[in-house]
Amino acid sequence: MDLDAVRTFVAAVDAGRFQDAAAELSITQQAVSKRVATLERILGVSLFTRTGRGAKLTIDGQAFLPHARDLLRAEERALASVRPGRRALRVDVIGRRLAPAGLLRGFHRAFPEVELDVVTLFDADAAIDAIRSGTIDASFRAVAMPGLRLPDDFGAARVFDEPIQLLTGPDHALASARAVTPADLAGYRIWMPGIVPGTEWAAYYDALADAFGLTIETTGPDFGIEPLLDTIADSRSLVTFVGEETRLVWPAGHGLRRIAVRDPVPVYPHSLLWHRDNPHPALASLRDHLRSGLSDRPETETWTPVWAQ
Repeated sequence: MDLDAVRTFVAAVDAGRFQDAAAELSITQQAVSKRVATLERILGVSLFTRTGRGAKLTIDGQAFLPHARDLLRAEERALASVRPGRRALRVDVIGRRLAPAGLLRGFHRAFPEVELDVVTLFDADAAIDAIRSGTIDASFRAVAMPGLRLPDDFGAARVFDEPIQLLTGPDHALASARAVTPADLAGYRIWMPGIVPGTEWAAYYDALADAFGLTIETTGPDFGIEPLLDTIADSRSLVTFVGEETRLVWPAGHGLRRIAVRDPVPVYPHSLLWHRDNPHPALASLRDHLRSGLSDRPETETWTPVWAQ
């Protein structure tokens, strides 16, 4: 549908006369008539009855008017979503079930007036490129991973240390444990097919395995979280790691167990990245909100890779 014609129709309704609508739109009265006629032809109905006092809406015109206004509002939202300085705050959360998405939901509850666009990018390199180009405003990443160097004009702040938990099926030898230590897991098969070499989460779990002598297997295709949960639920030998804040839902019959890992608690280091010259007015509010939540977790002995300390 021709949105210029829709805009002209709404202007004519609001002005009451084609002549006044033409002045408001900075076009000729003839152009107003032409656009309205085009819209009527597209719709197959008459929208106005012309009178000596101006233009009066027909029944069809009255029915179409609220939808015409909706179209123009949708156009404005579409433009604002990509217009620098006016679009919503756009943040990369890596995955919508992971802890960064929960942090962003907390920010939204605290600042419901801030419009948010939530995106998911694959790795830190993609996030850095998107921040540099202005495509996104911020990203949650483990930014100190080996081989990753942030540009000098980037800002980064550690915002959340997420405890790692063990996930087992009901028949696994560790299923009844209330907690385990990292050392307790030596010799068990920890299966994580979603780990991709070169990513920040691969660097984290490589360091975890090296520090405590663990066996983390990444073999086999990654079909997503649901098939992984199905496999773990039916296995007596396989376990996997999940973040404490990762949102998981499984059928009641699976009987999966989330088990705390302690002494020390392995924590995944989530940081927020942004460009120092980013002018988005809500970015500072996001940083301040995340900074205020850093002290919420009680002190406990934790482990994180040397490169993240």
